[in-house]
Amino acid sequence: AEKDGTISVAVRKVGEATAALYCMKTGDTIGVRGPFGNSFTMKEGRVLMVGGGTGIAPLLYLTKKLPKTSKVTFIIGAKTKEELLYIDELEKLCKSGKLVAATEDGSHGTKCLATSPLESLLQSEKFDVIYTCGPELMMLKVLDLAEKYDVALEVSLERLMRCAIGLCGSCIIGKYRVCRDGPIFTKTQLREVKADFGATKRDFDGRKISLG
Repeated sequence: AEKDGTISVAVRKVGEATAALYCMKTGDTIGVRGPFGNSFTMKEGRVLMVGGGTGIAPLLYLTKKLPKTSKVTFIIGAKTKEELLYIDELEKLCKSGKLVAATEDGSHGTKCLATSPLESLLQSEKFDVIYTCGPELMMLKVLDLAEKYDVALEVSLERLMRCAIGLCGSCIIGKYRVCRDGPIFTKTQLREVKADFGATKRDFDGRKISLG
């Protein structure tokens, strides 16, 4: 959100609704409901962000809202350089910290997954909190490392959300409904649903399917 009231939303075309958004033109009207669910906790100190693909977008917004005293290190990853969102803006925001970029094809930064530089950073530096958003298998690895190095963690989950008010059950993970109880979850909450986190999700028919 900008000072003039303008709001930016990052959208990846993955289905019928997002494809319709891609076809819209300047001046077209859309309906927006919300906000729903919870949000990240604003924490001071040494902050580590781990963003993958479109998951970089909410972490960029979070970085802007953190206390000015926070020192932010940002790891961003994507398949290609073209999918590394907001990299120029992040470079400006991370002047007092560090920006580490990774691409699977090696077209920018290090040729690796976003989680590859994570453990090296956790071995060499002390962080007060990790925030992460992106592919769930990536965030499962972040959870494992946050537990290993005893760092506070907040994860933004993505699930199919049909009603967004906790009624339909399409976004269930373990005992939680992502739309109502999340989308932000702590390390403790994710331990409780580790059988599903990074392993399964619900499809459009409500059936559990594998994330692998």
